[in-house]
Order: sequence, then structure tokens, then C-alpha cells
Amino acid sequence: MTKAGTTVAAARDHARAVRLPRRRGVELALIVLAVLLSVYGYCAVGLARTGTVPPGAVGYGAGLGVLALFAHVAVRIRAPHADPLPLPIGVLLNGLGLVLIYRLDLETPDDRAAPAQLVWSTLGVGLFIAVVLVLRDHRALQRYSYVCVVAALVLLLLPILFPAVNGARIWIRVAGFSIQPGEFAKVLLAVFYAAYLAANRNALAYTGRRVWRMQFPTGRVLGPIVTIWLLSVGVLVLERDLGTSLLFFGLFVVLLYVATGRTGWIAVGLLLAVLGAFAVGRLEPHVGGRIEDWLHPFATIEAGRGPNQLSQSLFAFAAGGVLGTGLGLGHSTLIGFATKSDFILATAGEELGLAGLAAIFLLYALLVERGYRSGLALREPFGRLLAVGLASLVALQVFVIAGGVTGLIPLTGMAMPFLAQGGSSVVTNWAIVALLIRVSDSARRQYDGRDAP
Repeated sequence: MTKAGTTVAAARDHARAVRLPRRRGVELALIVLAVLLSVYGYCAVGLARTGTVPPGAVGYGAGLGVLALFAHVAVRIRAPHADPLPLPIGVLLNGLGLVLIYRLDLETPDDRAAPAQLVWSTLGVGLFIAVVLVLRDHRALQRYSYVCVVAALVLLLLPILFPAVNGARIWIRVAGFSIQPGEFAKVLLAVFYAAYLAANRNALAYTGRRVWRMQFPTGRVLGPIVTIWLLSVGVLVLERDLGTSLLFFGLFVVLLYVATGRTGWIAVGLLLAVLGAFAVGRLEPHVGGRIEDWLHPFATIEAGRGPNQLSQSLFAFAAGGVLGTGLGLGHSTLIGFATKSDFILATAGEELGLAGLAAIFLLYALLVERGYRSGLALREPFGRLLAVGLASLVALQVFVIAGGVTGLIPLTGMAMPFLAQGGSSVVTNWAIVALLIRVSDSARRQYDGRDAP
């Protein structure tokens, strides 16, 4: 062996000898901190409202702690090299969401949502554990990409058979039980997009015709994925679920950009988004009304009809100031029927203030960043696109919802990940965290010179 070859081999052996720490102890410590912060918030609400610690504080803390511990054990067994941050972030956001919903339940004794949200959270953690234990390698999902897209389209079509709720056909309600199929469809579509783009990334990037400064792929390559996207978005437009339509469109553009590396797709995506929003706003009265409320949030007050939901949300943010009024001491229930779902962020802004709201956004940003980091660390394209797609789902949801309730963009009627009332949403978000855990485990094994399990 030559001297250069010996040097390279020695460097490789040294790199493999320096293993990344597993950091499961760090994960456990952060989980304990997340549970304690959630219990503190629960107690703070009770003290503010009644002057005493809520009688269910011990049970709430024990239940959340046991769920988090089971999830941690599953990660320790099946994904010991995984990133230590996504699971504690999910526990803290879910715990804070339960606290905010419990706080709002005290204002609406005839409409208590916290018990049902706790049940859905339990199911979500159960799904997280199942994904971590059963899915040994994220690359196995690539073989089922077309099964995923068929299942996603079926889930999107089902709500058409059921009555509209608040102007949108996005729910399936049977015997008092309801789910939102679009929440599950977004994960399935992310898997399909990642698999298709990973298999055709070279053809998408280097073939086709050049128009001005942009090179467009051939219809044979781009056609199938555009067809699936148009079908999914078209169904959602018919159902008036424009928030999820925007989410799917953003996911499509982001993954297309990541797969091809061509920034022109971002420009095309923004142009199509503007044209689509203009057309739908003109043709759909329900959307047109939301745009009018966004452009003139105080019009109803000036007309003597009282504040609408958006103006009440803006008042709540203003009342919170920098440090907030304190948990349990706000008046965000004046917003109306969507306080626990679409506008729950207004409660956080009023009672936790700008500081608390910034902390929540930082948690989301950290979860998204860890997803991007894990994906970009992988050499194989499917895992990279899957991680980026899942993290982008969270990022797009947070942007669309936060932008709507703060008046930055028109309202879309989506659920804030982990925080808002919504069983389908919380279960789906736990599945996203589980998949990010699995991808991060593979990425860290790859760094250590090991194969994925």
C-alpha cells in the first residue's frame, strides 16, 4: 500500500473510531423538563382561576410522563442513534396544547375538549411508538409509494360524502366520532413525492426544454407527479379546504426545488400561488369573505356589528404585551367558536406574551431545523427528500396558521401542530416526529460508518 493510501485508510479508521454519542440521557432529561413545564402550566391555570392547585394535576403529570417515558424507551431500543431533540419538543408542545385547551375549557363548561384531546394524544404517542418499533428502515417506505398515493387520494375523497362543517367538507362524522382524513393524507403524499422525485431527480434536473432562462422537464417525467398534485388540490378546492390545498402546493414546490436544485421552481411556485389565490378569491365567496376580513379586520366594528374573530385575535395579542397576562387571566374566549382550534395561538399570545410566543415559535423552528439537518446528512435521496418534506409540512403549517391569526395572510382554517384541538392533527404530527426520529437514526449511523438497521 502506498503512503497516501495508508494515510487515507488511517483517517477513515480514526473517523469510525470517533463515534457520535447516542445522547439518550440528554433526551430523557429534556423529556422530564418538558413534563415538569407542562404540569407547572396546568397548576398555574388552576391557581389563577380558583386559587388552588387543580385536583387532576398529579394525574395529568403522571399520564403525560408515562406516555413520554414509553416513547423514550421505544427510541432507546429501536433508534438509539436518533436525534435527542424531536421527542422532547413534541412532548412539550403537546403538553402546552393540553394546558391551553384545559384553560379554555374552564370558560366553556358545556364544551370540554381537553379529555378528548388527551385521548387523541395517547393515540398519537401510541402511533409514534408503533412506527419507531415496526419501521426498522425508512427506505422500506419507498417500495409503497404508489400505495401511499392511492390511499391519500381515497382519504381526500371520503369527506365529499359527508355534510359540510363551517363551510368546508373536510370531516368524517359517524356516531359522534370525527376525523379529518386530509391530515393523514399529507404524510402519505410526502412519502410519494419523496419516492418519485428521488427516482427521477436526474431526469427532472437535466432533461427537457429550456424556456427563457428556465429548463422544464419533459412531460413524461413531470406529468405523473403534476397529475397527482392537481388531483389532490382539486379535490381539496371542491371541499373548500383551502388551507390544506396551500399546504400541499407548498410541499410540492419545496420538494421539487430540493430534488432538482433549481431556484426557478420557487419563482414559478410563488407566481402560481398568487394567481391561484386571486382566482379562488374571486370565484369562491367563502374565501372572498376571508380575504375581505383580512384586508379590513375592523370593518365590522366600524359598521357597528362588533368585532369579528380576526379583530378579537389582534386585540388578544395586543393585550398580552411582552410578558403576557398570565395563564388563565386572559379573555381570548371572546374570539368565539374557533378559540381552541384555529385561534388557540391568540390565547398563547395573550397569556404568555411576546416572550412566550417567541419561545413557542423557536420550538417549532428547532424541530424543523433538526428535520432538515437529518435529511441533508443522508447520502441517499429518498431519506433526504422525506425528511425535508416532513419538516416542511410542520414549517408551512406554522407559517400559514400564525400568519392567519396575526393578520399577515388571510385565514385558512388549519390546526396549529400539537397545540390546537384536533385529534387527527395531533396523531399525524406524532407520526411525523416518529419518521424524523427514524431518519435521524439512519443519518447518525451513516456518520458512524454503520448501515441503517
